[in-house]
Amino acid sequence: MLPAALPSLTKFSRAAILSAAFLFPNISTADLSFTGFRQAVAEAAARDEALSSFYRTHDFEGVWIGASDIAQERRNALITALSEAPLHGLPAARYDVEGLVAQLRAARTTADQGAMDVTLSRALLQYAQDVHGGVLDASSVVSAIKREGPELDGAEVLAGFMAASSPSAYLRGLAPSSPEYTRLLRQKLALEGLIATGGWGPSVPVSTLRPGAEGPQVVALRNRLMAMGYLERSVTRQYDDAMTRAIQAFQTAHGLTSDGVAGEGTMRAINVSAASRLEQVLVALERERWLNIDRGDRHIWVNMADFYANIIDDDRVTFTTRAVIGAVDADRESPEFSDVMTHMVINPSWNVPRSITVNEYLPGLRRNPGAHGHLQLLDSRGRVVSRNQDFSQYTASNFPYRMRQPPSRSNALGLVKFMFPNQWNIYLHDTPAQSLFQREVRAFSHGCIRLDDPFDFAYHLLAAQEADPVGFFQARLRSGSESRVNLDEPVQVHLVYRTAFTTVEGDLQFRADIYGRDALIWRALSAAGVVIGGVQG
Repeated sequence: MLPAALPSLTKFSRAAILSAAFLFPNISTADLSFTGFRQAVAEAAARDEALSSFYRTHDFEGVWIGASDIAQERRNALITALSEAPLHGLPAARYDVEGLVAQLRAARTTADQGAMDVTLSRALLQYAQDVHGGVLDASSVVSAIKREGPELDGAEVLAGFMAASSPSAYLRGLAPSSPEYTRLLRQKLALEGLIATGGWGPSVPVSTLRPGAEGPQVVALRNRLMAMGYLERSVTRQYDDAMTRAIQAFQTAHGLTSDGVAGEGTMRAINVSAASRLEQVLVALERERWLNIDRGDRHIWVNMADFYANIIDDDRVTFTTRAVIGAVDADRESPEFSDVMTHMVINPSWNVPRSITVNEYLPGLRRNPGAHGHLQLLDSRGRVVSRNQDFSQYTASNFPYRMRQPPSRSNALGLVKFMFPNQWNIYLHDTPAQSLFQREVRAFSHGCIRLDDPFDFAYHLLAAQEADPVGFFQARLRSGSESRVNLDEPVQVHLVYRTAFTTVEGDLQFRADIYGRDALIWRALSAAGVVIGGVQG
C-alpha cells in the first residue's frame, strides 16, 4: 500500500494513460474472437508456462486489447502502476512504459494485437513479482541470506487480475502490506524531496567536537543538525546543552552510544549524505519485499545490524534485549533466515560444532591431552572417552571424537537456549560472557545469537502457557539437569539485517553495515536500474 499522500503522475504518465484508454476504439469484442488473434496469443504465450497455462484456460481470449470499458480500465491500471514503479524503488527502465505505449499504438492487425496482449500480460507479471517479492534473487547477491522472496504464480496473478472488480486496487494490493513497508515509502519520499532541495547542506569539516566548543565548526554542526531535524532553529555558535541533547537524539537514532559527544563515530555518521541514506532505505524496501510473508501476530525479530532481539506482538515491541551476533569473518557471520521456535532447553549441554572442535580445540589436544578440560570427549556412541592417549595422530579429517560441555554456569550456552531447528545450527542462547553486551558493536559469536536477558526472554515466552512463568522456569533451572520445555504455540523467528528501519511512530533509524551486505545489495539494485535523484548532501 502506498502512503496516503503521493506526488501526482508525471506529464508522460498522464499522456500514456490517455493514449492507452483510447487505443483500438473501433475494435469490438467480436473482432477478438478471430482465429488470427487467438493464434497470435497462443504463439506469443508459448514461451512462458505461466502465460501459456493462463491463456489456455481462458481459451486464448484477450485481457487487454479492445475498446470495452474493462479493457481500457485494465490498460490504464497497468500503465499507471508501471509509471509509478519508481515510487517503490523499482527500476523504471525494466518496464519501458513509453515503449509499451508505442507498441500499443503500432499494433493494428489482429495478429499484432494478439501478440501485444501477451506482451502486456508479461509486463504485469514482471511488475507483480518485483513489487511483491523483490527485484533481486537475495541469496545470489549475498550468500549469507538464506531466504528467497515469495514467488507468485503467474497464472494465478492473471486470473486474479481478470476477476478483480477494480484492476487498480488489485495492482496496489501486490505490494507488501506491512506497516514497515508503508513507513519506509513515506521516508523514501521525504528523503527524495530533501535531496532535490540540497540535502542536509555541507558536511562538518572536523573529526571530533565536544560540549563547550565554539567557532565555525560548531556552526557547521549546528546547521547540519537543524537540517536533519534534530535541532530547532538557533543562531548559537557554542556547543551548548541544546546541541548536546540533539547529538544524543542523533546517536540514539543511529545506534551509537548516547553520550552527547560528537566523537569520530558520531561525526562519520553525521557526515553521511542524504543520498547515501536514501540508498539504505531503498535496500530496506527490497528486503521488506523479500520478507513479504505472514510473520505471525507474535514473532521474534532479531535485527543483527541493530544488535537487538525483540518479541513483537501485533507490530509492537513487547520485549527487547541486547544481542551479540556472529563476528565479522566470512565463516562466522550470522546468516539471515526465518524459522519457527519450538522449544527451549534449560541447563543445556553444548555440543561443540565439528568445525570448532577440529579448528580450535584439536590443536591444543595435540600439544597437551589435558587441554580444554571443561569439555568432554565422546565417541560415536556418545560414551565419554579417556584423554589418556596420543592425539598427535589425529588431523581435522580423521579425528574420531566429538566434544561436549556439560550443563553449568560457565557453559558456552549459559543456562538456557532457544531452539528453532535449522540446517545452519543457529539458535538464541544465554552466555557467561556478559561484558560483551556493553559494547556498541556486538559481533563476537560463531554465528548464534547471544541474549543479554535470556531469563526474562524465557519468562515472556512462557507467560503464554504458564500461570507462573518465573517459578516454572526457576524450578527447572535449580534442578541442574538438562530440561526441554516445548512451546505450546511455536513462535516464528526472523533473523534479519536492516541498516535502515523505522519505529512504530514512523521515525527513521540507521545502523552501520558491519557485514557489508547492504552495500552489495545496493550495487545489485543499481545494476538492475534502480536510481536515486537529487543532489548529494
